Amino acid sequence: VQLQASGGGLVQPGGSLRLSCEASVVPYFTVQSMAWYRQAPGKQRELVASVTSDGNRRYADSAKGRFTISEISTDSIMDLEMHNLKPEDTGVYLCWLRARTIESYVFWGQGTLVTVSS
Repeated sequence: VQLQASGGGLVQPGGSLRLSCEASVVPYFTVQSMAWYRQAPGKQRELVASVTSDGNRRYADSAKGRFTISEISTDSIMDLEMHNLKPEDTGVYLCWLRARTIESYVFWGQGTLVTVSS
């Protein structure tokens, strides 16, 4: 499984961005869930939002009301729409995927940088 994250960039406070994660999944893996994590300088990696294959979504408190995670498409693509961005949203956003065959496995993408600054 390979994950390709895109959509990051520099945006002013109050602006919006849309991140996309595309997973290349071999046929014998079944995608269970996907998520975005944020790695900010000097801080622990934190979960921003997640979605399961049956559509259950979870958000960090800081993301609720501003971020929306899409369903996982049949092509294993998942998006994160971010609105009203704040400087504290700055960080590398990492795509994460859990898939299974007989056992479950976790995969990480390389991340995309989001910088919120005036």
